[in-house]
Amino acid sequence: MSEAFRGTPRRITVVGEEILARRCREVTEFGTPELDQLIDDMFATNHVAEGAAIAANQVGVDLQLFVWDMTDDRGTHHRGHICNPVLDDLPPDQRTLLEEPEGCLSVPGPYRTVARPDRAIVRGQDKNGTPIVVEGRGYFARCLQHETDHLHGRLYLDRLTSRERKSALREMAASQDEVFARRAARSSSLASSS
Repeated sequence: MSEAFRGTPRRITVVGEEILARRCREVTEFGTPELDQLIDDMFATNHVAEGAAIAANQVGVDLQLFVWDMTDDRGTHHRGHICNPVLDDLPPDQRTLLEEPEGCLSVPGPYRTVARPDRAIVRGQDKNGTPIVVEGRGYFARCLQHETDHLHGRLYLDRLTSRERKSALREMAASQDEVFARRAARSSSLASSS
């Protein structure tokens, strides 16, 4: 059964909440029912929010963990989770900087252009503590970098100029009620189908 249908959607934290602005704690307890449930809940939350991925601090949990369930720009579906992710520092000849629109579930509504490398390699552990390496290109690489940023207390807004950030926050204020209503409707639909 899909994790989205095993889990319970949680409230998504929003820019300005303290947990989004600090580095998360490392996951040290693996293979627990609590970690399994958190991962299932994160998949469910990502599903109802129509996201590509979500980090633990976006559901109010201070742990270095994120999940993804998304299709990249080449049509390949990616689904998984990683604990304690560390991005490899790739040499410039192994990556190209791409400027693409980026959004965030914790900044409901606006998208802004952010420059990120088109390739990412992240190393960490799965929910059982087994070491894993995940490599992404294009949109999936952007996703891996964006979520790792979350666990270090950074939002995509922090990569913008002051003027762009203020503009994005104004747009968010104008659209967040509609976004929250859509998420609530999807959450109700998920609850009634399980």
